[in-house]
Amino acid sequence: MRIAFATCSDLPEGWEDDREAARLAGAEFVVWDDPAVDWEAYDRVVVRSVWDYSARIEEFLGWCAVVGAERLRNRPELIAFDSDKRYLGDLGVRIAPTAFVGPGDPVPTLDGEVVVKPNVSAGARNTGRFAPPRHAEALALVERIRASGRTAIVQSFLEDVGVNGETALVFLAGELSHVLHKKPVLREQGEAPLGDGLHPAAAVMFEDDLVVAGEADPVRRDFADEVMAAVTARFDTPLYARVDVALDADGRPVLMELEAIEPNLYLATARGAAERLARAVLDS
Repeated sequence: MRIAFATCSDLPEGWEDDREAARLAGAEFVVWDDPAVDWEAYDRVVVRSVWDYSARIEEFLGWCAVVGAERLRNRPELIAFDSDKRYLGDLGVRIAPTAFVGPGDPVPTLDGEVVVKPNVSAGARNTGRFAPPRHAEALALVERIRASGRTAIVQSFLEDVGVNGETALVFLAGELSHVLHKKPVLREQGEAPLGDGLHPAAAVMFEDDLVVAGEADPVRRDFADEVMAAVTARFDTPLYARVDVALDADGRPVLMELEAIEPNLYLATARGAAERLARAVLDS
Protein backbone atom coordinates (compact mmCIF):
# COMPACT_ATOMS: atom_id res chain seq x y z
CA MET A 1 0.00 0.00 0.00
CA ARG A 2 1.36 3.43 -0.99
CA ILE A 3 0.47 6.13 1.54
CA ALA A 4 0.81 9.92 1.51
CA PHE A 5 0.63 12.17 4.55
CA ALA A 6 -0.62 15.46 3.10
CA THR A 7 1.29 18.48 4.36
CA CYS A 8 1.72 22.14 3.35
CA SER A 9 4.50 23.82 1.40
CA ASP A 10 5.93 25.41 4.56
CA LEU A 11 6.50 21.91 6.00
CA PRO A 12 7.50 19.69 3.07
CA GLU A 13 8.98 17.15 5.51
CA GLY A 14 5.81 17.12 7.56
CA TRP A 15 5.01 18.13 11.11
CA GLU A 16 7.42 16.74 13.69
CA ASP A 17 4.70 15.01 15.70
CA ASP A 18 3.63 12.96 12.65
CA ARG A 19 7.00 11.62 11.59
CA GLU A 20 7.06 8.46 13.70
CA ALA A 21 3.55 7.48 12.57
CA ALA A 22 4.54 8.15 8.96
CA ARG A 23 7.63 5.96 9.34
CA LEU A 24 5.65 3.12 10.87
CA ALA A 25 2.98 3.30 8.16
CA GLY A 26 5.55 3.61 5.38
CA ALA A 27 4.03 6.95 4.38
CA GLU A 28 5.70 9.82 2.54
CA PHE A 29 4.97 13.50 3.12
CA VAL A 30 3.46 15.17 0.06
CA VAL A 31 2.45 18.84 -0.29
CA TRP A 32 -1.29 18.97 -0.85
CA ASP A 33 -1.29 21.77 -3.44
CA ASP A 34 1.72 20.57 -5.46
CA PRO A 35 0.41 20.43 -9.05
CA ALA A 36 3.01 17.83 -10.01
CA VAL A 37 1.62 15.16 -7.66
CA ASP A 38 -0.33 12.25 -9.11
CA TRP A 39 -2.74 11.49 -6.28
CA GLU A 40 -4.06 8.43 -8.09
CA ALA A 41 -0.67 6.83 -7.43
CA TYR A 42 -1.55 6.57 -3.73
CA ASP A 43 -3.84 4.06 -2.05
CA ARG A 44 -4.37 6.35 0.94
CA VAL A 45 -3.90 10.09 1.40
CA VAL A 46 -4.07 11.19 5.04
CA VAL A 47 -4.76 14.86 5.74
CA ARG A 48 -2.15 15.91 8.27
CA SER A 49 -0.10 19.13 8.51
CA VAL A 50 -2.19 21.24 6.11
CA TRP A 51 -1.86 24.32 8.31
CA ASP A 52 -2.89 26.68 5.50
CA TYR A 53 -6.19 25.04 4.61
CA SER A 54 -8.58 27.46 6.33
CA ALA A 55 -7.16 30.48 4.48
CA ARG A 56 -7.74 28.70 1.15
CA ILE A 57 -10.83 26.75 2.04
CA GLU A 58 -12.49 26.48 -1.38
CA GLU A 59 -9.26 25.39 -3.04
CA PHE A 60 -8.63 22.88 -0.27
CA LEU A 61 -12.10 21.38 -0.41
CA GLY A 62 -11.78 21.13 -4.18
CA TRP A 63 -8.54 19.21 -3.73
CA CYS A 64 -10.25 16.88 -1.25
CA ALA A 65 -12.95 16.12 -3.79
CA VAL A 66 -10.36 15.38 -6.48
CA VAL A 67 -8.46 12.96 -4.25
CA GLY A 68 -11.80 11.32 -3.51
CA ALA A 69 -13.48 9.27 -0.83
CA GLU A 70 -11.70 6.04 -1.72
CA ARG A 71 -8.29 7.51 -0.98
CA LEU A 72 -8.71 10.47 1.35
CA ARG A 73 -8.78 10.16 5.13
CA ASN A 74 -10.68 11.67 6.60
CA ARG A 75 -13.17 11.43 3.78
CA PRO A 76 -14.07 14.58 1.80
CA GLU A 77 -17.64 14.73 3.10
CA LEU A 78 -16.50 14.80 6.73
CA ILE A 79 -13.74 17.31 5.99
CA ALA A 80 -16.20 19.65 4.24
CA PHE A 81 -18.61 19.35 7.18
CA ASP A 82 -15.90 19.97 9.77
CA SER A 83 -14.35 22.91 7.91
CA ASP A 84 -17.38 25.10 8.71
CA LYS A 85 -18.06 25.56 12.43
CA ARG A 86 -21.76 25.82 11.75
CA TYR A 87 -21.63 22.05 12.19
CA LEU A 88 -22.04 22.85 15.90
CA GLY A 89 -25.70 23.54 15.24
CA ASP A 90 -26.15 20.56 12.96
CA LEU A 91 -24.55 17.62 14.74
CA GLY A 92 -27.33 17.14 17.27
CA VAL A 93 -25.22 17.17 20.43
CA ARG A 94 -25.19 19.63 23.32
CA ILE A 95 -23.26 22.88 22.76
CA ALA A 96 -22.92 26.20 24.57
CA PRO A 97 -25.71 28.73 23.90
CA THR A 98 -24.88 29.81 20.33
CA ALA A 99 -26.14 32.18 17.64
CA PHE A 100 -25.05 31.99 14.00
CA VAL A 101 -25.04 35.44 12.40
CA GLY A 102 -24.53 35.42 8.66
CA PRO A 103 -24.40 38.29 6.17
CA GLY A 104 -27.84 39.91 6.09
CA ASP A 105 -28.98 38.46 9.41
CA PRO A 106 -30.26 40.81 12.14
CA VAL A 107 -27.66 42.22 14.51
CA PRO A 108 -27.65 39.96 17.57
CA THR A 109 -28.57 41.08 21.04
CA LEU A 110 -25.69 40.22 23.34
CA ASP A 111 -26.27 38.93 26.85
CA GLY A 112 -23.49 38.55 29.40
CA GLU A 113 -19.95 37.62 28.49
CA VAL A 114 -19.65 36.26 24.96
CA VAL A 115 -17.16 34.72 22.56
CA VAL A 116 -17.19 35.73 18.90
CA LYS A 117 -15.47 33.72 16.16
CA PRO A 118 -15.88 33.02 12.44
CA ASN A 119 -17.39 29.85 11.01
CA VAL A 120 -14.25 29.29 8.92
CA SER A 121 -10.96 29.87 10.71
CA ALA A 122 -8.20 28.15 12.67
CA GLY A 123 -5.78 29.08 15.41
CA ALA A 124 -8.28 31.41 17.13
CA ARG A 125 -7.96 34.01 14.34
CA ASN A 126 -10.65 36.71 14.40
CA THR A 127 -11.76 35.35 17.76
CA GLY A 128 -12.35 37.22 20.98
CA ARG A 129 -13.92 37.28 24.43
CA PHE A 130 -16.10 40.23 25.43
CA ALA A 131 -17.73 41.12 28.76
CA PRO A 132 -20.75 43.48 28.68
CA PRO A 133 -18.68 46.71 28.84
CA ARG A 134 -17.01 45.62 25.58
CA HIS A 135 -20.07 44.47 23.65
CA ALA A 136 -19.49 47.22 21.10
CA GLU A 137 -16.16 45.59 20.24
CA ALA A 138 -17.88 42.22 19.95
CA LEU A 139 -20.42 43.62 17.51
CA ALA A 140 -17.65 45.29 15.52
CA LEU A 141 -15.93 41.89 15.19
CA VAL A 142 -19.24 40.35 14.12
CA GLU A 143 -19.47 42.95 11.38
CA ARG A 144 -15.89 42.37 10.20
CA ILE A 145 -16.52 38.64 9.99
CA ARG A 146 -19.76 39.16 8.07
CA ALA A 147 -18.11 41.67 5.75
CA SER A 148 -15.67 38.92 4.74
CA GLY A 149 -18.60 36.77 3.63
CA ARG A 150 -18.37 34.43 6.62
CA THR A 151 -20.81 33.73 9.41
CA ALA A 152 -20.11 35.03 12.91
CA ILE A 153 -20.61 32.56 15.74
CA VAL A 154 -21.62 34.19 19.03
CA GLN A 155 -21.48 31.94 22.08
CA SER A 156 -21.95 32.41 25.78
CA PHE A 157 -18.56 32.40 27.47
CA LEU A 158 -18.30 29.33 29.70
CA GLU A 159 -16.68 29.95 33.06
CA ASP A 160 -15.39 26.38 33.08
CA VAL A 161 -13.29 27.12 30.00
CA GLY A 162 -11.86 30.28 31.52
CA VAL A 163 -10.89 28.49 34.73
CA ASN A 164 -10.12 24.92 33.69
CA GLY A 165 -9.60 25.02 29.94
CA GLU A 166 -10.88 22.14 27.81
CA THR A 167 -10.56 18.38 27.74
CA ALA A 168 -9.70 17.01 24.29
CA LEU A 169 -10.28 13.34 23.56
CA VAL A 170 -8.45 11.95 20.52
CA PHE A 171 -10.04 9.02 18.73
CA LEU A 172 -8.20 6.86 16.20
CA ALA A 173 -10.27 4.46 14.09
CA GLY A 174 -13.20 5.13 16.42
CA GLU A 175 -11.38 4.16 19.63
CA LEU A 176 -10.15 6.53 22.30
CA SER A 177 -6.38 6.82 21.91
CA HIS A 178 -5.40 9.55 24.35
CA VAL A 179 -6.67 12.54 26.28
CA LEU A 180 -5.31 16.07 26.29
CA HIS A 181 -5.72 19.10 28.52
CA LYS A 182 -5.92 22.41 26.68
CA LYS A 183 -5.33 25.56 28.69
CA PRO A 184 -7.60 28.56 28.13
CA VAL A 185 -6.87 30.42 24.89
CA LEU A 186 -9.03 33.52 25.46
CA ARG A 187 -7.51 34.70 28.72
CA GLU A 188 -8.00 38.45 28.27
CA GLN A 189 -10.83 40.64 27.08
CA GLY A 190 -10.97 41.61 23.42
CA GLU A 191 -9.86 39.96 20.21
CA ALA A 192 -6.99 37.50 20.67
CA PRO A 193 -3.70 39.02 19.42
CA LEU A 194 -1.88 37.07 16.72
CA GLY A 195 1.58 35.57 17.06
CA ASP A 196 4.45 35.30 14.58
CA GLY A 197 4.23 31.66 13.46
CA LEU A 198 4.22 30.28 9.92
CA HIS A 199 0.49 30.87 9.67
CA PRO A 200 -1.48 33.54 11.58
CA ALA A 201 -2.79 32.27 14.91
CA ALA A 202 -3.45 33.64 18.37
CA ALA A 203 -0.17 34.21 20.19
CA VAL A 204 -1.05 31.78 22.98
CA MET A 205 -1.32 28.97 20.41
CA PHE A 206 2.48 28.96 20.22
CA GLU A 207 2.99 28.22 23.92
CA ASP A 208 4.81 24.93 24.39
CA ASP A 209 2.56 23.86 27.27
CA LEU A 210 -0.78 25.03 25.87
CA VAL A 211 -1.79 21.39 25.27
CA VAL A 212 -0.47 18.62 27.51
CA ALA A 213 -1.45 15.08 28.45
CA GLY A 214 -4.71 15.00 30.36
CA GLU A 215 -7.48 12.83 31.78
CA ALA A 216 -11.20 12.53 31.14
CA ASP A 217 -13.73 11.65 33.82
CA PRO A 218 -16.62 9.29 32.93
CA VAL A 219 -18.99 12.20 32.23
CA ARG A 220 -16.71 13.74 29.62
CA ARG A 221 -15.78 10.33 28.22
CA ASP A 222 -19.42 9.31 27.77
CA PHE A 223 -20.23 12.61 26.11
CA ALA A 224 -17.28 12.29 23.72
CA ASP A 225 -18.55 8.82 22.81
CA GLU A 226 -21.94 10.40 22.08
CA VAL A 227 -20.30 12.93 19.76
CA MET A 228 -18.36 10.22 17.97
CA ALA A 229 -21.52 8.15 17.55
CA ALA A 230 -23.23 11.14 15.89
CA VAL A 231 -20.27 11.65 13.55
CA THR A 232 -20.00 7.96 12.70
CA ALA A 233 -23.72 7.66 11.99
CA ARG A 234 -23.40 10.37 9.35
CA PHE A 235 -19.91 9.83 7.90
CA ASP A 236 -18.79 6.34 9.00
CA THR A 237 -15.89 5.96 11.42
CA PRO A 238 -13.30 8.72 11.04
CA LEU A 239 -9.64 7.76 10.80
CA TYR A 240 -9.03 10.38 13.48
CA ALA A 241 -11.03 12.97 15.36
CA ARG A 242 -10.48 15.18 18.35
CA VAL A 243 -13.48 16.01 20.54
CA ASP A 244 -13.00 19.14 22.66
CA VAL A 245 -15.28 19.20 25.71
CA ALA A 246 -16.06 21.67 28.50
CA LEU A 247 -18.82 22.05 31.08
CA ASP A 248 -21.70 24.51 30.80
CA ALA A 249 -23.13 26.61 33.61
CA ASP A 250 -25.17 23.61 34.80
CA GLY A 251 -22.14 21.31 34.90
CA ARG A 252 -23.15 19.39 31.77
CA PRO A 253 -20.57 18.53 29.10
CA VAL A 254 -20.83 20.45 25.83
CA LEU A 255 -18.98 20.20 22.53
CA MET A 256 -16.57 23.06 21.96
CA GLU A 257 -14.99 21.78 18.72
CA LEU A 258 -14.91 18.65 16.61
CA GLU A 259 -11.50 18.47 14.93
CA ALA A 260 -11.45 16.11 11.94
CA ILE A 261 -8.85 18.13 9.96
CA GLU A 262 -6.56 18.60 12.94
CA PRO A 263 -2.90 19.09 11.92
CA ASN A 264 -1.61 18.26 15.42
CA LEU A 265 -2.88 15.21 17.31
CA TYR A 266 -0.18 15.54 20.01
CA LEU A 267 0.86 11.94 19.48
CA ALA A 268 4.02 12.44 21.51
CA THR A 269 1.98 13.00 24.69
CA ALA A 270 0.82 9.37 24.84
CA ARG A 271 2.76 6.13 24.69
CA GLY A 272 1.77 4.12 21.62
CA ALA A 273 -0.26 6.87 19.95
CA ALA A 274 1.97 7.01 16.85
CA GLU A 275 1.71 3.24 16.50
CA ARG A 276 -2.08 3.42 16.85
CA LEU A 277 -2.32 6.04 14.13
CA ALA A 278 -0.07 4.06 11.79
CA ARG A 279 -2.13 0.92 12.34
CA ALA A 280 -5.37 2.82 11.76
CA VAL A 281 -4.03 4.21 8.48
CA LEU A 282 -3.00 0.78 7.24
CA ASP A 283 -6.38 -0.67 8.20
CA SER A 284 -8.49 2.17 6.80
